[in-house]
Amino acid sequence: MSHLFQNYGKRRVPIVSGKGTIVTDDKGKNYLDFTSGIAVVSLGHAHPELVKTLQEQSEKLWHISNLFDIPAQEQLAEALVDQTPFDHAFFCNSGAEANEAAIKLARKHTGKHTIITFEQSFHGRTFGAMSATGQEKVRQGFGPLLETFRTIPYNDLAQLEAAIDDDVAAIMLEVIQGEGGVNAIDSAFAQAITDVCKAKDILLIVDEVQTGIGRTGTCYAFEQTPLQPDIVTLAKGLGGGFPIGAMLGKAALFPSFGAGTHGTTFGGNPLAVSVAKTVVDIVCQPSFLKEVNDKSAYLIKKLTEALPNDHYSIRGKGLLLGIHCEQEVAPFIQQAEQEGLLLVQAGTNVIRLLPPLTVSKDEIDQAVAVISTVLLGEKAII
Repeated sequence: MSHLFQNYGKRRVPIVSGKGTIVTDDKGKNYLDFTSGIAVVSLGHAHPELVKTLQEQSEKLWHISNLFDIPAQEQLAEALVDQTPFDHAFFCNSGAEANEAAIKLARKHTGKHTIITFEQSFHGRTFGAMSATGQEKVRQGFGPLLETFRTIPYNDLAQLEAAIDDDVAAIMLEVIQGEGGVNAIDSAFAQAITDVCKAKDILLIVDEVQTGIGRTGTCYAFEQTPLQPDIVTLAKGLGGGFPIGAMLGKAALFPSFGAGTHGTTFGGNPLAVSVAKTVVDIVCQPSFLKEVNDKSAYLIKKLTEALPNDHYSIRGKGLLLGIHCEQEVAPFIQQAEQEGLLLVQAGTNVIRLLPPLTVSKDEIDQAVAVISTVLLGEKAII
């Protein structure tokens, strides 16, 4: 009998070690990890620079609380807002916490209450973030949600126009809905959101928990769109495997988050911000991002060549890709695991590919061979 609550649909593969894109179970079997801990281990498992940073910081200071100045916080904040529209950062422990902070800041700054979100979105499982999430399966069983979240269809201009009124504080969205099916925002819809936010003095919150820090081929995914966010939230890949979340905001928002308005005990601790600073220094370099885009193009090319386009389509950007299938994908993911490839789904009919940003082209070839095996019945060599 397990002493854990069974709130996860666990896959019974006890992973005990990892290096780069390879993880190993308790029986010594190796797997290609194309989940990255759900877009978290962006530099692969046990990246030497992250290990070095964590070891060095662990011998100095783990925790001191936000009652004191933490110089590493200032360094990470500066790195995150450099050459962006943002001026300030708040650090926490997760994506849900970052989104809670964004919701609070938007309401407090505007004095308004309604936040528009989108169907198939995912913003977290705390009550505010869950209320913002546009998936009924996430909300079921928890009673009344927080009020004044207005959820409308994604990429639907008419519904957006109909949802706007004088009480709208913010629009909150993902550039690519990872959990909801790897659904990307249309450029025209992104421009319409930018226009309406400017015209109606509405804040734009972009949830980059899954897409941020190089996952889509730019440091932030919104950079590839007409979106002009006032607030961006980050987590997952920001820490490369160490828990951290962040909210970035423009200078105009600064007075609304004064002392005592919001806080966290563990957020922005020296261990977390030191590791995250190392991640950002590596990932947000033009040469590294170019490699991500090259690998993305290679992976898309290989998948397109391997899978007939009348039954399968490829979605997404960078190394956040989805294979849309005509049938449910859960059995295929289980078969891939048996063949030595770890995958994760996005909704019922989409296989999500989230390899480390450091994945090699040889590892991509191996993964595509397994995917061909499980989807088409061809023999894989891995």
